[in-house]
Amino acid sequence: MEALMTVLLVILILNAVMVVLAKDMMTACVIFMAQSLVMVIVWILLESPDLAITEAAVGAGVSSLLFFLALKNIRDAGEGEKNEGSTGSGD
Repeated sequence: MEALMTVLLVILILNAVMVVLAKDMMTACVIFMAQSLVMVIVWILLESPDLAITEAAVGAGVSSLLFFLALKNIRDAGEGEKNEGSTGSGD
């Protein structure tokens, strides 16, 4: 049991470092979601099912969804600026 917990904690630390070092924001969001899922397993092993359910719903569910929607809006805004810049330079 302690060996599994140690492995999970090492995975959590590696995920945190990988999120910081990720060059692509989408990759960072996916790694963040994986970290939340690992935390769900940790909470289950610590016999806290209420925290595991909350982590799954909020950490892996709602937060990840909000991150993905924010990235989509950022990319859409960036494409809109590129299109506006190209049409206005011809005048």
